[in-house]
Amino acid sequence: MSVKITALEAENVKRIKAVALTPSPTGLTLVGGNNNQGKTSVLDALAWALGGDRFRPDAAQRDGAIAPAHLKVTLSNGVVVERKGKNASLTVTDPTGRRSGQQLLNAFVEPLALDLPRFMDASDKEKADILLRIIGIGAELHTRDLEIKGLYDKRTFTGQLAAQKKHFAEGLISYPEAPDEPVSASDLIRQQQDILARNGENQRKRRQAQELTRQREEVSKKHTELFVQAMDAAKSAEQLQDESTAELEASIRDIEETNRKVRANLEKARAEDEAAQYASDYDKLTGQIEDKRAERMALLNGADLPLPGLSVEDGVLTYNGKRWRDMSGSDQLRVATAIVRRLNPDCGFVLLDKLEQMDLTTLTEFAAWLEAEGLQAIATRVSTGSECQIIIEDGMVKGTEPPAEKPQPAKSWTKGAF
Repeated sequence: MSVKITALEAENVKRIKAVALTPSPTGLTLVGGNNNQGKTSVLDALAWALGGDRFRPDAAQRDGAIAPAHLKVTLSNGVVVERKGKNASLTVTDPTGRRSGQQLLNAFVEPLALDLPRFMDASDKEKADILLRIIGIGAELHTRDLEIKGLYDKRTFTGQLAAQKKHFAEGLISYPEAPDEPVSASDLIRQQQDILARNGENQRKRRQAQELTRQREEVSKKHTELFVQAMDAAKSAEQLQDESTAELEASIRDIEETNRKVRANLEKARAEDEAAQYASDYDKLTGQIEDKRAERMALLNGADLPLPGLSVEDGVLTYNGKRWRDMSGSDQLRVATAIVRRLNPDCGFVLLDKLEQMDLTTLTEFAAWLEAEGLQAIATRVSTGSECQIIIEDGMVKGTEPPAEKPQPAKSWTKGAF
């Protein structure tokens, strides 16, 4: 059973003249009043009584008070805490009546419950670290976050390379009419030489046919067989056709331009292939990041969180997907209270200052949540409305009589020898 505050009695502490307070065992107890009336002094008195000298106010004694500051806090576990006397000496009495000290209180009083603004004003990372320490997965989650960051950085670099390669490929000129491979000048020259050799043979045969025709004409009458041979040669010569080297000569002349286009096409194709490969690597890294994030989420989902909806994203505390600065004031209080309560489950109370930031509807919802959680909150609010259980006016509970100042004992003088 967590420890609650059952009663407070305070005199001459800061602005307090005399205040007696019996808070509700669970839910919200609002201490109201106008500014500079002593509301916050009530919380400071509780913090000093339970938290020790580290919470002692700089000006603990009320201005103008004759009697010293006096504090008495009764707790639900039967422990009574009292500070009194000129030095505000601490006395802690356990249920058996034995005297003890601050060490006994430290076992069940969470310092952040006495100073919630210290948690609320902490950095996003500090809040996240506190939560992770509570649920015991800080080291594992840190490892997952490092793995995700490594993959994310690698994916970012890969994506940049893919974009650069794609942009580079798109800027290159291509020549669809160019061949797939560079053209060899020696091959073209060899083909040209082959054609020229065949054409030379054709020319030789033509000359031979002409010579034979001439001989035939001369000896046609003398030798019938020679005439027939000439006729055959003439027929063969008519069938011969010379091949043109003009196309090869043009190709030879244009070979450098053709090969330039071929090289340009090959370079564009290589750039497109590289861009496609980087894009594929980017997609694979995206899949790995998603897998790691799923592992990370499973780790958080399996943890015993102080409040549903709490999480840690990128090293930052979030609640229902919102970072601290984006949460409403009531959500911030709810998160802080739940985390502080989990820091020390034996501490069943929390002190809250300046709840005027909440409207009445939100205040009611927050009080209901505290009630459901079995938590006790003692809070202040600049208000004198009915939502406040206690109104502080000029250092006292409104409607009470001021305490009579106790007369100081008269000094006794002893006659001495001179």
